[in-house]
Amino acid sequence: MTTATAETDLTPEPPAAVEPTGVRGVPDVVRRRLATLENWLNPHSWLVTALVVVIAGILRFQGLSSPKGYIFDEVYYPTDAWDMLQHGVEWDEKTNGPAYVVHPPLGKWLIAIGEKIFGNNELGWRFTAAVAGTLMILVLIRIAYRMFHSVLLAGTAGLLMALDGFQLVLSRTSLLDIFLGLFVLLSFAAMVLDRDHYRRRLLRALENGYDPSTTPSVPRIVPWWLLASGALFGLACGVKWSALFFAPFFAVLAWAWRVQARKSAGIRGPFLAGVFGDLGWLILSFALSIIFYLATWTGWFVTNTGYFRHYRDANGLSEPPILGALLNLVHYHQEAYKFHSGLTERHVYQSWPWQWLLLGRPVAFYWNNSGNCGAPSCAREILLLGTPVLWWSFLPALFALVWFGIARRDWRAWAILVPVVAGMLPWFYYAVKDGRTMFSFYLLPALPFLILAVVYVLGAIMTPPDGIVSGKGRSDRQLIGTVVAGAYVILVALCFAYFHPIFVAQLMTYDSWSSRMWLGGRWI
Repeated sequence: MTTATAETDLTPEPPAAVEPTGVRGVPDVVRRRLATLENWLNPHSWLVTALVVVIAGILRFQGLSSPKGYIFDEVYYPTDAWDMLQHGVEWDEKTNGPAYVVHPPLGKWLIAIGEKIFGNNELGWRFTAAVAGTLMILVLIRIAYRMFHSVLLAGTAGLLMALDGFQLVLSRTSLLDIFLGLFVLLSFAAMVLDRDHYRRRLLRALENGYDPSTTPSVPRIVPWWLLASGALFGLACGVKWSALFFAPFFAVLAWAWRVQARKSAGIRGPFLAGVFGDLGWLILSFALSIIFYLATWTGWFVTNTGYFRHYRDANGLSEPPILGALLNLVHYHQEAYKFHSGLTERHVYQSWPWQWLLLGRPVAFYWNNSGNCGAPSCAREILLLGTPVLWWSFLPALFALVWFGIARRDWRAWAILVPVVAGMLPWFYYAVKDGRTMFSFYLLPALPFLILAVVYVLGAIMTPPDGIVSGKGRSDRQLIGTVVAGAYVILVALCFAYFHPIFVAQLMTYDSWSSRMWLGGRWI
């Protein structure tokens, strides 16, 4: 007996030369090709989700106030967030005037929520980062369950991210990237929901008598989840502009899923059929992105003290209501873009994109050699380092994913690869073009998709060509694959436990710290 809910569902679609007519006159092959996850309320999936999220939350919130003081770029964002609570905009205490900053406000407003609740202290400015990091794991589990129709693979995806040191450190540090990663992942999740919604509505239209062979028009389907994805994407841009890298890739992916759904439904000319509707909804989704992005600048709009808030008036230019404020904001963006474009100053912890997956140059967020560890020399460090066993699996998993995408023509393989490319390729361009200063934490928005690549391959290892079989019919290939996948997850967990002290600044002997510097000077 094959399963598609509690077990893996990674077998390729079998060809069907002659298919019987299914329920309500819809051929079974069409029904199967338009099938989506219906059992999303499966209690087992939510139990696994809750268990993994609890584990992730404990790891991210335990000892969140340690170490004391600002670490790495916390010298910028928590102070900006606190000033925004007082003034509505970023503020320069030295000049008692507005501060010039080069990132949009939303991430700092989210940090400010924690500071509003707990005060201007370590717990206050790190709290919402830990919430965002934990929510990323919850969202990833639900995405994996919807894509793979497997409780086991969904739980594995969440557990691997929960046990990743890279995501853990950024979840416990008041930087902007964890919020960027969350909103990009939420935008993708809404796209996956939109894909399912579109296919379900097409199937319902076929069941209600829609005949694509005689009706030239495509059923009108309002893509609520696509519009939600646009709004969430605008919020991602409101954290960091680098979210824009994902825009063209997500748009092409959403359109390709619609074309494939129309093809599966038997609609002739699926590329052209519905193309104007696709473009219209994508444009509306993009418009929502702009609206929600501008909403993140509310503090700047409603005060008169923001940097460049009255630039035109101060320079003898007309500044009509509303339009003048928008033109001033455009000027602000132009100046910030010049800053980012010219940022080529060398930094001891900078790295290049081709080093990131290899852990070629992690970032030291914190270092302290004081304390009593029972040895002459002690060490406490927070090192932004991915769990090595997991991260060194990414490249082979990506190569395998390309193969599966071609050999199986599996939409899930390409759905994972496209965001990985979006999250990495632009940085290669800027590294080669102008040698821009960059750091490994720029990769965070692509991390969930890299983990999904590993999980996909694990599912393929566990899945024989004829699918999952339970009971006495279980094959040796299936059993061996499950053991291999389980051993891999255990190895990742052990590796994470070994490196955990340098993710959370645990006091240890210098020799213990040194033994964890596997790549020597590259990690120091």
